[in-house]
Amino acid sequence: MSMPKIPNITPDIRLDRDDVINILLASIAFEELALAHVINAEAEKLQSVLGTLHGQRVKQQRLEDLLLVNKSVNKILRDTIKKEMLLQFKLEDCLELIEKEDDDDEG
Repeated sequence: MSMPKIPNITPDIRLDRDDVINILLASIAFEELALAHVINAEAEKLQSVLGTLHGQRVKQQRLEDLLLVNKSVNKILRDTIKKEMLLQFKLEDCLELIEKEDDDDEG
């Protein structure tokens, strides 16, 4: 039995420093947008349970059910805050790259 022939799939990608910085900034922006959608979904979850979502009527909820939903939303928001902190670090690193580039251009 012969060995299978695998085509050369090594991509030839050429990025300069500005391209990399722009891609990093765009990735931060997309992640921020995704987190905004997560936060909005959690807000709608609370509104739905409380019956305040666009005239929606809901039967009376038990306290235990409300506390469970609140705990779930709290966990998601805590995880979202953690992600926001990581994105802040990523943004600060990008800004350092930009400042370093400006310093290199001047010197």
